[in-house]
Amino acid sequence: MNVVVIGHVDHGKSTVIGRLLADTGSLPEGKLEQVRENCRINSKPFEYAFLLDALKDEQSQGITIDSARCFFSSRKRDYIIIDAPGHVEFVKNMVTGAARAQAGLLVIDAKEGVQENSRRHGYLLSMLGINSIAVCVNKMDLVDYDQAVYESIVTEYREFLEKINLHPRVFVPASARDGEGITSFSENMSWYKGPDVLEVFDSFEQPAKKIDKPLRFPVQDIYRFTKEGDDRRIVAGRIETGEVKTGEDVMFLPSGKKSRIASVEAFNVSDKPTRAYTGQSTGFTLENQIYIRPGEVMVKESDPPCRTGTRFKANIFWLGRHPMIKDKRYKIKLAGARESVWLREVNTVLDASSLSASDKREQIERLDVAECVLETIKPLAFDIATEIAETGRFVIIDNYEISGGGIVLENEPEGKDRLTEHVEHRDNAWQRSDIAKDRRTARYNQRSALVLITGPADAGKSKLAKQLEASLFDSGRMVYYLGIANTMLGIDSDLNAGSKDEHIRRLGEISHLFNDAGLILIATASDIDDYEVNAIKKLNSPNDCVVVTIGEHRLNTEKSDLHVPDASKHNEVINTIREYLTEHKYLIEYYL
Repeated sequence: MNVVVIGHVDHGKSTVIGRLLADTGSLPEGKLEQVRENCRINSKPFEYAFLLDALKDEQSQGITIDSARCFFSSRKRDYIIIDAPGHVEFVKNMVTGAARAQAGLLVIDAKEGVQENSRRHGYLLSMLGINSIAVCVNKMDLVDYDQAVYESIVTEYREFLEKINLHPRVFVPASARDGEGITSFSENMSWYKGPDVLEVFDSFEQPAKKIDKPLRFPVQDIYRFTKEGDDRRIVAGRIETGEVKTGEDVMFLPSGKKSRIASVEAFNVSDKPTRAYTGQSTGFTLENQIYIRPGEVMVKESDPPCRTGTRFKANIFWLGRHPMIKDKRYKIKLAGARESVWLREVNTVLDASSLSASDKREQIERLDVAECVLETIKPLAFDIATEIAETGRFVIIDNYEISGGGIVLENEPEGKDRLTEHVEHRDNAWQRSDIAKDRRTARYNQRSALVLITGPADAGKSKLAKQLEASLFDSGRMVYYLGIANTMLGIDSDLNAGSKDEHIRRLGEISHLFNDAGLILIATASDIDDYEVNAIKKLNSPNDCVVVTIGEHRLNTEKSDLHVPDASKHNEVINTIREYLTEHKYLIEYYL
């Protein structure tokens, strides 16, 4: 069982853990003596917290910086203890550590009492969905084991936790330094009749096993093999929940593509497994070859599916140096997906220390907790965090730094998205030419359109597009081929490799300009998906987009206007495209 131990800096959580390890005999042989000797040599008083401080910075500053894990066993079961930093500057690391926990122990200094961070930590556990918690009121020796002090802290903190729907199993008075309340009690606290910390750990209920939940397999990558006739295409990733066997029907979300498990792959084993389960990093081959992308989630058709969509309501804890603001592009990492995301609405912002809330804010400040609506540029597959936390938690990345984390509360109905709003605003404000579209059609004997040639990267699309351009130009058409390399070196030169969505947006805007001028624009796009085709069409509207797919058909919901499985005979393909353009009145012979 994973248990996170958190508390305000210097409230003694590392000492609680160190004492727990020492008193249960869980330390490596000689470790305790080694630390004592180091302290003696450096003329430092021995502290049990030193048993955990793996980082040099922590020893020099006396605070926990990063989450550390240690292992121990009681008579009941095995534990992984997550020592999460409590200092406000390292809350990000605390969240990262706590996200792995199934139960939590909050530590409060009896002398200092409930601090702002104590409240913040309680809220974070609540936000992460960790409901099995207990509170250790440590350093009772500093208040002379005064029961009134203990009771006062219990009353104050319990009232706070209940407001955020956290109900601690028990409050335990302790003096970790002296070993009281950890695995036993002394007469100093004879007024307390409850369990010690170790007994509290053993009382935590094990949550439902992940293997019993629906299958969730975020796709990390697809590996292809070609050596010696090996044509396997292995879908690789880690099973977050559930299990799957060969022969079972599966579906990939959000694309909705379906297949069946042909094999479970394993390296260097004599007998291939036929089953894979929670926690395994593994790979599968499928009975039929479908095009899927990293970031999709594989589920079993017999299981309840993930939600899919571009809008969802979420709770966010913001840690960024700068506020999270509306209409700024961020990155979200959810399950295996990594997509652009925008803050669309801020419903409430909560001060985690006072629990005072404010509505209708335009931004989320550092260390604020907010309920908000997020919108991604592409549909994502996710779960409600209270149902399946593994695919319901996410982090927000701002300028290459993790700046926030949160959980999905519910998916929002699909409303008017950012792209639609942008197109409407653009068209309303567009300064239209005095030359009507019909006049251009009559002058050029053609209807303007974007001819978008898609397909795998090595399908020969660029060569085909140039030959198509030359063919149309030689027959008197107003046509232009927009090379991808030209845009990369020109208008897209400020974009990095991870900005394909922005590249798609700019391609849509460029095609809108060319088509508005009456030209036929030919462009190519590799490995484009349904959303990207739809985005280009929407940005190019009200002009037409003719989608020509070369080679393997990889679209699912969006249909190609023309599919050419084999592009090797260029002249035949060009004639086919010309016939399609003529048949659909893009190439007009006579205009009346």
